[in-house]
Amino acid sequence: MNEDITLTNNMNALLCLPIPMLAAQLGELLTQKQLRVTTAESCTGGQIATALCAAGDTPAFFGCGFVSFTDEAKSTLLHVKRETLARWTAVSEQTASEMVQGACTVSHEPVGIAVTGYAGPDGGEDGTPAGTVWFAWALPGQAPITALRHFAGDCESVIEQSVKYALATLITLLNR
Repeated sequence: MNEDITLTNNMNALLCLPIPMLAAQLGELLTQKQLRVTTAESCTGGQIATALCAAGDTPAFFGCGFVSFTDEAKSTLLHVKRETLARWTAVSEQTASEMVQGACTVSHEPVGIAVTGYAGPDGGEDGTPAGTVWFAWALPGQAPITALRHFAGDCESVIEQSVKYALATLITLLNR
């Protein structure tokens, strides 16, 4: 389900926070709700998991994360269907959705974040520009929520913006 996640004042405020503060806030929120999150990352290369691991009392809200750059890794580790990858490519709403579902299934965690995209310097062979990133979030008892964003800047900047967006959006979704 591609849900338009509007940038509310609260979301804008969250996006202004540094990543360590977002990770700490998400950790506190998940702990309060007695939930744990898993991550499925491609273009962010484990930076979401790294941020969560640097927050206090990490084991209370984060058990494991997956980094899968290749189609083979997405299929093997996260159970993304080969047909999905062939038809829609690795950078697609369908792949992000299957990544988050696979991560939650494999980890047995009820909450998940998935990110797949082109951080740069190059885009996709199909002409998709660098900075194109698909996100998916899993919440208990709900279909995955997805979003597409186009970020500007170099590779490191796109990764940072992606990590912030993934964390801030999950905070916003959990507070609804």
